[in-house]
Amino acid sequence: MRRFGLSLVLVGAFLVPVSPASAAPGSPAVRPPLGWNSWNTFGCDISEAKIRAAADAMVNSGMRAAGYQYVVVDDCWQATTRDSAGNLRSDPARFPSGMKALGDYIHGKGLKFGIYQAPREETCAQYFNAIGGATGALGREQQDANTFAAWGVDFLKYDWCSPWGTLTDQIAGFTKMRDALRATGRPIVYSINSNSVHSNTGPSYNWGPVADMWRTTEDITDKWTSGCRADCFMGITEILDVQAPLHSWAGPQHWNDPDMLEVGVRGTFTPTENRAHFSMWAIMAAPLIAGNDITTMPADVRTVLTNPDVIAINQDSAGRQAQRVRDFGETEVWAKTLSDGSGAVALLNRSGSTATVSTTAAETGMPASAGYQLFDVWTKAGRNTTGAISATVPPHGVVMYRVRTGSGTPTDTFSLRGAGSGRCLDVLGGAAVDGTQAVIWDCNGGTTQAVTAASGQLRIGGKCLDADNNGTADGTKVIVWTCGSGTNQQWSLQADGTVRGVQSGKCLDVNLAATANNSTLILWSCTGATNQQWSRVSV
Repeated sequence: MRRFGLSLVLVGAFLVPVSPASAAPGSPAVRPPLGWNSWNTFGCDISEAKIRAAADAMVNSGMRAAGYQYVVVDDCWQATTRDSAGNLRSDPARFPSGMKALGDYIHGKGLKFGIYQAPREETCAQYFNAIGGATGALGREQQDANTFAAWGVDFLKYDWCSPWGTLTDQIAGFTKMRDALRATGRPIVYSINSNSVHSNTGPSYNWGPVADMWRTTEDITDKWTSGCRADCFMGITEILDVQAPLHSWAGPQHWNDPDMLEVGVRGTFTPTENRAHFSMWAIMAAPLIAGNDITTMPADVRTVLTNPDVIAINQDSAGRQAQRVRDFGETEVWAKTLSDGSGAVALLNRSGSTATVSTTAAETGMPASAGYQLFDVWTKAGRNTTGAISATVPPHGVVMYRVRTGSGTPTDTFSLRGAGSGRCLDVLGGAAVDGTQAVIWDCNGGTTQAVTAASGQLRIGGKCLDADNNGTADGTKVIVWTCGSGTNQQWSLQADGTVRGVQSGKCLDVNLAATANNSTLILWSCTGATNQQWSRVSV
């Protein structure tokens, strides 16, 4: 495995450890910002209609309810020239209503409005001739800041986009816009990238006194690993290596930014990779800025982006970035202490083969205790341990626990394999969303095949196995639904291998004794047939 071997270097007199107290006063980024940015999916192919649709989707998908706030319009929104007074203006074809109207629309959805600009003569798209003009902020910082404030902007992405300048020059340029934004009196999250078209200065200087969040790496791409070291796109693992040594710089109002999320972008990553990517950004207290097309995202991607237990770890008020406490080469352990004294632990498998990853509660920073509770934030399974923390982790995968001291009621987690089909109980599409049909699928140990038995319920991905509409008749669909107290979600596992609904008295049945993937599960009068026989498989 390649490692970056990143060291923090003294550049002039500027590399000085900065305490949280030196963060920008009054910064709105008390916690890592959550939002969406247009670039990773659309690039320059943006328009007023697409941004409005994204704002609608932020609400309709449940992302806003999960904590996402910012809708950020990246490069290519601007006209190629300023107006006669030198003011920025929007591209008349792409944004005919203007940026203030767009901001008003976004605010009307209960969201916040983000925009893009660059400190030098050109934006990145102009530098690379994707669009014409030269409308960067150089020499017009206060004018542009005033314009943004008048438009109701809540977030500015400010991208260097030039090979020119030393670190000292960059600090001066970024500080000038910081001061201009403050002078407007409007709270605007200030996000900077000093690395674009420039040697990487993001990871070699603590930008906490200058910005609310700052890019630490080259641009991300939708690859697990790209082999990139500099001046090229980075994969997930390369970014982790840059980010790991910078943990002491992160905290409330000042965040290391490993770039936007590739979860769901172009469908490149597998569900396992999406969960791992999202988990690692969350445990690093990174800003969670989605980059996929949220207007068309499938249910499994939405489930990843809105996982409340993972987001809670990211948004913890202590604001700590996890440290890599154990590095075995292809497997790693990352951990941090949360504000309530619990811990977050990620067991990461970077390799292409299944691996067992292990650590201990003590190694992850937990205080001494006679026992600990482990809660898997993806499967929602819990168990007790006296200190050992270990899991079998799939390739390019992660198992992430919330760890607490003391012993709770242990839960029982397994897969259910059908005797007639040889396949396991699963959820259609691999996403546990209310109303999704229960099916059978090749046994693979995935999160929607992990069944947790607790309080008479069979829980899958945080939902409960449910008889649709409280049905009790033969043929009633079996679905997953938000866990409640109804007996239609109560099940008993019988010694004869059947799984019986408490309310109906009927058995969990593979419809028509089918054996193919995605064959549906229903309730049916218990007959003892093999399509009603289930065995527990360890996960």
